[in-house]
Amino acid sequence: MDKNTIIGLVLIGLLLIGFSYFSRPNEEQVAAWQRYNDSIAVVQREEEALRAKTAAALANEKAEEKIDSTSTFFPALQGEESFTTIENELVKVVLSNKGGRVYSATLKEYYNQEKEPLVLFSDKDASMNFYFYNKTGALQTKDYYFKPINQTANSVVMRLIAADDSYIDFAYTLLPESYMVDFSIKATGMEDKLSSTTNYIDIAWSQRARQQERGSTYENRLSNLSYKLTSDDSDHLSESKDEDKSIEGSRLDWIAFKNQFFSSVFIADQSFEKGKLKSRMEQQGSGYIKNYAAEMSTFFDPKGNEATTMHFYFGPNHYKTLKAFDKGRDHKWELDNLVYLGWPVVRQINQWFTINIFDWLSSWGLSMGIVLLLMTIIVKIVVFPATWKTFISSAKMRVLKPQIDKINEKYPKQEDAMKKQQEVMGLYSQYGVSPMGGCLPMLLQFPILMALFMFVPSAIEFRQESFLWAADLSTYDDIIKLPFKIPFLGNHLSLFCLLMTITTILNTKFTMDQQNTGQQQVPGMKWMMYLMPVMFLFVLNDFPAGLNYYYFISTLISVITMIILRKTTNEEKLLAQLETNKSKKKTQKKSGFAARLEAMQKEQERLLQEKAKQNKK
Repeated sequence: MDKNTIIGLVLIGLLLIGFSYFSRPNEEQVAAWQRYNDSIAVVQREEEALRAKTAAALANEKAEEKIDSTSTFFPALQGEESFTTIENELVKVVLSNKGGRVYSATLKEYYNQEKEPLVLFSDKDASMNFYFYNKTGALQTKDYYFKPINQTANSVVMRLIAADDSYIDFAYTLLPESYMVDFSIKATGMEDKLSSTTNYIDIAWSQRARQQERGSTYENRLSNLSYKLTSDDSDHLSESKDEDKSIEGSRLDWIAFKNQFFSSVFIADQSFEKGKLKSRMEQQGSGYIKNYAAEMSTFFDPKGNEATTMHFYFGPNHYKTLKAFDKGRDHKWELDNLVYLGWPVVRQINQWFTINIFDWLSSWGLSMGIVLLLMTIIVKIVVFPATWKTFISSAKMRVLKPQIDKINEKYPKQEDAMKKQQEVMGLYSQYGVSPMGGCLPMLLQFPILMALFMFVPSAIEFRQESFLWAADLSTYDDIIKLPFKIPFLGNHLSLFCLLMTITTILNTKFTMDQQNTGQQQVPGMKWMMYLMPVMFLFVLNDFPAGLNYYYFISTLISVITMIILRKTTNEEKLLAQLETNKSKKKTQKKSGFAARLEAMQKEQERLLQEKAKQNKK
């Protein structure tokens, strides 16, 4: 790649960066567009949805006598909002009598950035509204005041009263030493006040997800609206853009409003149907990262013979905590899918290897930085046999470099590239060297190395854990703060990210030296190999310090390993061994693959010679 080409690429890159930077809308324009999307259109959709729900309920009541809905819950129309608290060792849940809903959830063993108990949501952050139906329309629980009864430290019944012998109970029970709240709905004496043929209730649930972490950029990447299809896998809406999705014809086990490390999950034993899910991005700096909303229906018996049973989970995205809820259950919830552990193969490695080793090391009482260091060393030991095979494969080709150089001198012209390649492959075949010998070991170790890379950002154990200069391993370590913003980099520089970039450049140099076998490289490849680590600096600068620390330690160990292997490998002995292999190979019958490869090369050479003769004519 010549100087003019490099200058041209740099200028094009600067032009694209400048255009994207100066043409982007300002914060006022973004806010105005957001308000436009979330105002009239949203109200119209909500009104249309309510009319559709009412029409569906009325269709079931055409043959029944008209019921006066104005007096159904008349005693509950007036009141003042009051609050009831249920709690255990882990979580405190506050319930409001207005709508009988969960008003707030606070986690006692986790803290926000001000070192106060972490509040998942409170007040206007969240809402939940249930729709019951009678002949004339929908009865919305948000319009009524419930009466708390049978209250204990960890349970309460919120009663919506129609008459002394007619009511609907919302029963909440916070399980001991758990983040799970059992929730049931049961009607009593409501046969003549509700539609007897409408065996479902509609639910509208929404929540603005608070920004709980210091680095909102990365928190956004792991925050989404997730859901699980009954007898199927879980899925989620986009983390990076607004998205709406209707789940038609499928049932849902649960819906989760997920942050990076915490979730609010709504679970239905009788499943959710007709799910309509919505996720919206929140404006940066607002204190929120996402705005979630879900509409769905579930089973309801207006005669009160059977209760509607559901559950809330207000707690951390901790793999084993979530996995434990499937113990003893015939139908698995699979809430552990809320913890992102990578692609299927990588996830299996994390589930069976990484998490168990991590928990074992954590039980020693070591700091998270030391645990991560030991984890990295263990992973490197596990993949060392593959690393050794890759190194030896490259070393064998490197010791043959003088002979490869002679072949390059023999065929200096571009039109002789095919002949040169054939002779190089023939040379490798004579010495029993495979150019692809290091690829398979490298592919085998890749999922194991990636497993820890995927595990660290999702592991809540690193949250608010300090190590060296990093105050919190779950977010970036901005030891260098800038008075201005650099496009794609931001206004800070993560020291672990910088160290990772430097060690990656060193590792690139050693790797390229190791793989210098005398064969010609694609023009500009060397320049690109050094450019990639610099790009990592921009990509990973906002990533968690723990992740960059792992990447730094892992790469540093790779550099040290490469240096030790180079110093301890006697290349003269290796070449002598290859010469011995060559002598033995002459007396051995060629393998089927080698014979076919040689035949193909000869046939290709024959065709090239015939083509050259035709061109001369």
